[in-house]
Amino acid sequence: MSQEAHHPLVELARQTIETYVRTGKRIPAPNPLPPEMQQHAGAFVSLHARGALRGCIGTIEATHPNLAAEVINNAILAATQDPRFPPVQPDELAQLEISVDVLTPPEPISSPDELDPKVYGVIVQSGFRRGLLLPDLDGVDTVACQIDIARQKAGIHPSERVRLYRFKVNRYH
Repeated sequence: MSQEAHHPLVELARQTIETYVRTGKRIPAPNPLPPEMQQHAGAFVSLHARGALRGCIGTIEATHPNLAAEVINNAILAATQDPRFPPVQPDELAQLEISVDVLTPPEPISSPDELDPKVYGVIVQSGFRRGLLLPDLDGVDTVACQIDIARQKAGIHPSERVRLYRFKVNRYH
């Protein structure tokens, strides 16, 4: 890992993951809470190792009292509960690249024309099934591709009608 300073939310996610993977203990939120951790927002914690996705879990809207608690919870889940991957092991910690995406509140849209996969994330919803895809992901260059992947994540067939929502993220590395 380079010596450059990372955003406080990324440092919080890293400290959370390292402590939890090594000890099984959840760290407390910083006290006092820095201003950037006081807001109420959904957040995703993404883990990459050697350029490949290693875990990603998040919340569309806030489920905890502040962003620090949201990041702590989602960091643990990304490292240990992403069903696509086995739990992160202590010998992997040094190679993890961590990013934190803080979501703006989702807004309903009436047409895919209101999306841009580089700018907006998308949520597709049919009944109780919802699929989300973050914006500006490698290999996701069209709105159709973005919606298709979000549908697949939710188990929504291409012929089913969906409601669309968009959101922006502040991405921290």
